[in-house]
Amino acid sequence: MEIETAALEALRAALDDELGAAFAKAVARLANATGRIIVSGMGKSGHVGRKIAATFASTGTPSFFVHPAEASHGDLGMITPDDVVLALSWSGETAELRDLLNYSRRFRVAVVAVTSNAASALGQSADIVLLLPKAAEACPHGLAPTSSTTMQLAIGDALAVALLESRKFTPGDFQRFHPGGKLGAVLTFVRDAMHVGDMVPLAPLGTPMSEALIEMSRKSFGCVGVVDGDGALVGIVTDGDLRRHMGPNLTTMPVEAVMTKSPKVISPDDLAASALSELQGRAITALFVVEDAKPVGLVHIHQLLKLGLA
Repeated sequence: MEIETAALEALRAALDDELGAAFAKAVARLANATGRIIVSGMGKSGHVGRKIAATFASTGTPSFFVHPAEASHGDLGMITPDDVVLALSWSGETAELRDLLNYSRRFRVAVVAVTSNAASALGQSADIVLLLPKAAEACPHGLAPTSSTTMQLAIGDALAVALLESRKFTPGDFQRFHPGGKLGAVLTFVRDAMHVGDMVPLAPLGTPMSEALIEMSRKSFGCVGVVDGDGALVGIVTDGDLRRHMGPNLTTMPVEAVMTKSPKVISPDDLAASALSELQGRAITALFVVEDAKPVGLVHIHQLLKLGLA
């Protein structure tokens, strides 16, 4: 850990020096690509390259990994002049990259190299060189790629984040590429999780509690929203309100005599995770979703839990 930490410190220092200018050029070139980012590398560099390509793609930069050996057997056809190649090789002399580099020069495909040797075949073929600092491998024999691949991964993440920021990539954009699993649930918006239309329990001002109770029972959310003549939400009647007003005259009382005024609400553009936090923090089970003061839906804790937010 100490050896790899030292390598990352050397990389950070290099970014504060000459590497920083090359990094800025690389970000600009990648951001302005009208095609895709083609990531390639052999061996451990290839494994890191696959991760970098996946991170690019998931953060708004179209990208995929091309194996350099497969490139020589037909996969070069995946690469167009509109693309930019990001090639990783610590030594810069990876033989399997030769055909890909020759192809890129022949068809004028831009190449960004990530290497520790600017004088290498890769460094000499590239349009932009991200020169990684020489650093000791954590392997006691100095052979197994360890510190070197950690730096490759870090520079790849830095490129991805810089591109993400340059594209003004939002959580909403992120959610489109991550609809599944825990991350997809966390990035779900209230509008995608709320109940709408006839499922929303509502009663106008002046409604007798006898009718409001029927609405509450039919919709099964344990509450009913109270709206004024303009359709704005002005109150809510919950199970708690019923207990507080329990008595022989409850069913004949108007909803406004029982309701809690100015109920807590949420916007359809808020994250579902925020709705769950609000529900749990207030120890309630439902929130009305409003736009321009009017209820457009209802979000219930059971639905949020089904999404896998907890």
